[in-house]
Amino acid sequence: MTDTTQRLFVSYAGPDRAWAEWVGWQLKQAGCEVELDRWDWHTGDDLVQRMSLALDRADAVVALFSRHYFAPERWTGDEWTATVAARGRLVPVVIEPLADQDIPALLAGRLRTDLHGLDETAATAALLEAVHGPSAPTGPAAFPGAPSAEVPAEPDAQRPRLPSSAGPPEVWNVRRRNPDFSGRDTEMVQLRSGLLSAQHAVVQALHGMGGIGKTQIALEYAHRFASQYDIVWWVDAEQADQLPVRYTELADRLGIAKPDAGTEANAHLLLQHLRTRHRWLLVLDNAEQPDQIDAWLPEGPGHVLITSRNPGWHGIAHHSHLDVFTRADSQAYLHARVPGITTEEAGLLAQDLGDLPLALAQAAGVLRSGMSLDRYRGLLATNTARLLQESDVRDYPVPLAATVGIAIARLTDGGHSEATALLRLGSFLGPEPVPTAWLETARPGLTTIPGDPGDPMWLRNALQHLSRFGLARTDFGTFQIHRLTQAILRAQTTADLVSAVRDDVTAVLAAIDVGDPQAPADWPTWSSLTVHLATPHVTTAIADRTALRPTLLKAVSFLLASGQSRAALDLATTLDQAWSTGLGPDHPDVLTCAERLGHATASLGDYAKARAIIEDTFARRRRVLGEDHPGTLQSANNLANTLGDLGDYAEARRMQEDVLARRRRVLGEDHPETLQSASNLANTLGDLGEYAEARRMQEDVFARRRRVLGEDHPDTLTSASNLAGTLGALGEHGQARRMQEDVLARRRRVLGEDHPDTLTSMNNLARTLSESGDQAEARPMQEDVLARRRRLLGEDHPDTLTAANNLAGILGRLGEYAEARRMEEDVLARRRRLLGEDHPDTLTTANNLASTLDDLQEHAVARRMKEDVLARSRRVLGEDHPDTLMAANNLASTLGALRRYQEAVDLLKDTRARSLSVLGAKHPDTVRVTRNLAAVLIAAGRRYEAQRLTDGKPRREKRRFGRKRR
Repeated sequence: MTDTTQRLFVSYAGPDRAWAEWVGWQLKQAGCEVELDRWDWHTGDDLVQRMSLALDRADAVVALFSRHYFAPERWTGDEWTATVAARGRLVPVVIEPLADQDIPALLAGRLRTDLHGLDETAATAALLEAVHGPSAPTGPAAFPGAPSAEVPAEPDAQRPRLPSSAGPPEVWNVRRRNPDFSGRDTEMVQLRSGLLSAQHAVVQALHGMGGIGKTQIALEYAHRFASQYDIVWWVDAEQADQLPVRYTELADRLGIAKPDAGTEANAHLLLQHLRTRHRWLLVLDNAEQPDQIDAWLPEGPGHVLITSRNPGWHGIAHHSHLDVFTRADSQAYLHARVPGITTEEAGLLAQDLGDLPLALAQAAGVLRSGMSLDRYRGLLATNTARLLQESDVRDYPVPLAATVGIAIARLTDGGHSEATALLRLGSFLGPEPVPTAWLETARPGLTTIPGDPGDPMWLRNALQHLSRFGLARTDFGTFQIHRLTQAILRAQTTADLVSAVRDDVTAVLAAIDVGDPQAPADWPTWSSLTVHLATPHVTTAIADRTALRPTLLKAVSFLLASGQSRAALDLATTLDQAWSTGLGPDHPDVLTCAERLGHATASLGDYAKARAIIEDTFARRRRVLGEDHPGTLQSANNLANTLGDLGDYAEARRMQEDVLARRRRVLGEDHPETLQSASNLANTLGDLGEYAEARRMQEDVFARRRRVLGEDHPDTLTSASNLAGTLGALGEHGQARRMQEDVLARRRRVLGEDHPDTLTSMNNLARTLSESGDQAEARPMQEDVLARRRRLLGEDHPDTLTAANNLAGILGRLGEYAEARRMEEDVLARRRRLLGEDHPDTLTTANNLASTLDDLQEHAVARRMKEDVLARSRRVLGEDHPDTLMAANNLASTLGALRRYQEAVDLLKDTRARSLSVLGAKHPDTVRVTRNLAAVLIAAGRRYEAQRLTDGKPRREKRRFGRKRR
């Protein structure tokens, strides 16, 4: 039997969830199979994947049109555009009055069904007709003048109501809706799902620090879902002993209060009454004493929503921690309230404010009053507490500084001295989570924490109080203080106490055993530590602490090894400035810091600046430490690498040969630094086109690293990647591909998807796939690499430009010449500006662009470009370099296309002779040159010479002349 059940996906905006529930319910009752995110999707699901699958499965998408639905930041745009693009069936249902300009032009001509303004019976019929189509009546038509039938009584109190027909709740005391409320869609979905999770007595508690927006979410929930309740009653629950009074007020509104019974008796009457009532919502706002609230929680088929700073609702309510805004929500909030602010500016301000809703609201108010953004951010860095006292935000009763101050005063007045001291200490660390194990280890040496250092419960008790007052978030093994709370606390700490607290911060950070910064297994611990070390106020406070200098230097090494070059540069710059002044420019730690500063600068692609830093460090190390000191040799190694990055392969080779010889003598053949030099020299030999010698060295280094460091060590994987690249250059694409696939899998597992080395492996594999002819697999991989590098490194980083250059080559091989040309022109302009006209990478892109112009039949322009590339390649790389030979071959192809056969023959004969000598007869480039020469000879009428080149078997090519892209 054929299944005729319609599969429907309901697409809606978060604020319209009450409508979505009603529509979904009605469609299910009508026998449809309905997918609705709040019914079918779970926390932790991949939203994009679930949405894509739902759209694929659905026979139709029921779209609930409203102003919210077409807001630019919502996922609904992806849902309806995907449906339209795939020519799927879209069923537009309008749930509020919309003007023509509210609906995108692409949807303006579609028939729509209006549900707003209808009663429930008419709305249900209209909805089902929209989904199933109109049907003829089965009986006689009703007389138009007859009175309409009454709407039947609701059979199920849990059934969603039609929002537009329900009217306001019978009993309502909630203040006006906040017109500035935005974001929080995920939290609102979770809150609604939690309250609908059972039939009876659902109590949901939202807890979080002051200013996080707990009350605002509760207020928005009450208004958004008002149609689903008959009673909505708001209670200020900060003073638990006042609950009977507030309950008596509700009992009086319901007409069940007994005038002479007293508040407690009437409160109990209310609780008894709510056991028998459906559709009620009780909001207990700012409830801070769970043990006193517990006795006054109602039971029955209704909902209780609690907001609290205190997380201690275990066993009393379903509870969830409310966190700060997502960065996207922060940016959307600022865009709506600060006209003209850019996305980048909004992101930087949100970062400064830690995405705290109250702080964002205060900042928007100050900026609207005329203060510039730069001035505000400057004051925020230097006068945080003072700035956060300013507030005209109507929906928050007090500014953030006062909110924090009140909580601290309550903590102090309660006599919780250990908690107060821990809060102060935490404010001088970074704003990221602090592992509690650090404090346990360092406790005996902490002078600012009162009490018994041997008390095993001191930390648990202190954190419990900080959590209760919303001053810290506690999770398993960590606690965290918001950056603005920290800034306010630091500003309130007296100068004499600051020194003692910084001593304790040093003791905490020095007590951590973090392991090897180069070992990926130790990176999680290093990551936890470095986010604190690299926080500006922490770095400034501890930079002069001798005990922490080795840890700080290792932190820079960790950041470099883990691919966080920008953070490494920022930390190294701060340390270099502080230490150069305090210790002098020639101190060993200053020189080590300068070395890593140069490394970070080179990693970010600023090779010229890196060269200046590294040359200066190298000169000082030679003078202070001597020629053969490991530090001097490391600087020499780094300088040679940077020269190679700048395209000066000959000088890079000379230096690397010298460093390798010295390291072999000083450190031994198998020392990791000796192997580093051997690996770098082999790479330079490859850059010089000496592939056979490069391969021999790389095979030796790879074998030694596997034995000394292990299969999965990052350096071993680098050797495997380099060797695979050389095999590809030698034309052994099959072996190269197998090695690159293995290295990529290992790097993904060991280093992560976004590590620069992982992206290098993806880039190299995509290139090998493309050169092997597998463009279908190469293209999406190369596009992914380019997108990631743009996001992580920026548009102008040399690695990003390499990815863009390679993608353009794939597009050219696929015949998408116009797009390939556009990309190559962009890459060429950037490489000329960043690397110079004569850099080998610039010449590669110029050569590729010229080949694309040939494909577009612009042979004259292509010839001029190729002649220039060949001349520069001969001068920069030499006559016999493989890239020079490729440039010559490509120029000859263009000459052939222009019917300048004799010039092409002369150039190809010379190129072939050199390629045979340099690469060998079987190398793909030599084969390509030979075939091109044969093709030109045939075109010139010299078929006999062509047959002699190809053993009498000239081959027919798709193109007349072959060119190679890189």
